[in-house]
Amino acid sequence: MSNSHSSSKRYLLTFLLAMTLPLFAQTAGQASTDSAELPAETKALAAKALLLDIAQTNAGYFTVGERGHVLTSVDGKTWTQVDNIPTRSTLTSIAAFDQQLWAGGHDGVILGSADSGKTWTRQRVDIYVSGSADPAQGAPILDMLFMDAKHGFAIGAYSLMLETQDGGTTWTPRKINTSVVAPKAAPIASEAGTFSEEDLALGDEADPHFNAMTQLTDGTLVLVGERGTVYRSIDKGATWNKLAFPYKGSMFGVMSWNDNNILAYGLRGNIFESTDRGDSWNKLQSSSNATLMGGVDLLNGGAVLVGANGMVLRRSDAASAFTSSVVQTKSGEVPVFSAAASSSDGQLVLVGDKGADLFSANTETP
Repeated sequence: MSNSHSSSKRYLLTFLLAMTLPLFAQTAGQASTDSAELPAETKALAAKALLLDIAQTNAGYFTVGERGHVLTSVDGKTWTQVDNIPTRSTLTSIAAFDQQLWAGGHDGVILGSADSGKTWTRQRVDIYVSGSADPAQGAPILDMLFMDAKHGFAIGAYSLMLETQDGGTTWTPRKINTSVVAPKAAPIASEAGTFSEEDLALGDEADPHFNAMTQLTDGTLVLVGERGTVYRSIDKGATWNKLAFPYKGSMFGVMSWNDNNILAYGLRGNIFESTDRGDSWNKLQSSSNATLMGGVDLLNGGAVLVGANGMVLRRSDAASAFTSSVVQTKSGEVPVFSAAASSSDGQLVLVGDKGADLFSANTETP
């Protein structure tokens, strides 16, 4: 591995988890073993602390974040911390299907709830052991997707992929052949200019971080990740094919709508759209170079994307362009947003490094 390649990986990993505690910060040494397996503590200001993902269910909103915090709200405005969460590791992702919820995070932790988020059990933990030669040991879960109440995936750093067929009672490691060469796509300009021949010759990472997954209406699965990594499965995740992607930066989120449409977004405000299940991609204008980290899909291809520097991008449907706004808290702070959900009255529930709050879709303050 060349020095430039190694530096790129270290930079991307640092950036990818910049909003969380440093990778393995809760998993180095004796204290890490304790924190991963000890219950989360109740904190009065948990709703204003670092929160990283959100899910909307019939029971309301659920959001997860640092120190094993899980919070719930019926209106997106008033939040209550859930008691007896069986980990203090940072939780980075949450998924829901019917009455069941799952949350994943650092130390490879996966939690599950079968009663609409009232009680939670720890389904998996993979605490990092100092000196381990396996880069994926203790790697954080970065996204989760369930196709039904039993069958789901958890993905994360260093090409981590786990699959369950029993609702999370057991999680089986999966290995995607990341060394397979994808079909070529014409490169576009990078955030530092056009990629050089040397940059392009490096190819993909040997073990790229898997950042996000989505499911199309026909059951097709698509995952995106580090250094232009895009994979597609048409057989419920049994096999995966690498797709051509015209940008060699990281995509941190992906969503889908209708039969064949995919929207991927990430580093330096880059947004790409596919209308043919990922066979080809078009670059969309975001009017900002703020990195995009989360989003929510709306009707008819509409979407809200959120990210660094308080950035919120909106479009009403697939035919419309994105418009941008910078959102501040009531105190004038500019948050780093990590995820979003919509409310029934058209407002937005946004979470990030300043916690969770309800924002009007038409104004720049709560």
